[in-house]
Amino acid sequence: MQKFFTALVLIPLGILFLAFAIANRRLVTVSFDPFNPADPAIGITLPLFMVIIGVAILGVLAGSFATWLRQGRWRRAAREHEAEARDAQTELARLKAATQPQPTPSSPLLLPDLGGTGLATRDKYGATL
Repeated sequence: MQKFFTALVLIPLGILFLAFAIANRRLVTVSFDPFNPADPAIGITLPLFMVIIGVAILGVLAGSFATWLRQGRWRRAAREHEAEARDAQTELARLKAATQPQPTPSSPLLLPDLGGTGLATRDKYGATL
C-alpha cells in the first residue's frame, strides 16, 4: 500500500518537473558580481530550470539545517531523560535483587512414601521421585 501512495505522489511530481524543465530551457547567466552586471567576473550560465530547482534544493537544505539547530535543546533534554530512565531502571533492578530472599541450599522435601519403599522426594518440577 505504501508503494502505491509513493508512486501516486512521485510519478505526477516527476512529470511536473519534466514539464517544467522542458518549458524553461533558456540559458541564463547567474552573476555573483554586483559591480559589473554586464560583464560579470564571477558568473555561470545554466538553463533556467536548473537554477530554479537548485535554489529550491538549497532552500530546503537551509530550512532543514535551521530546524535541526532550533531543536537541539529538545534532543539534549531527551538524551538526559533517557539517561535518567536508564539509571532508574538499574536502581530498581538492584533494589529488587536486594529485597529478594536469597535461595539457600535445602534438603529435598521428604514426603510419605505410599509404595512402601522408604522416603519419597520431589524434583524441581514437583514430580515425585
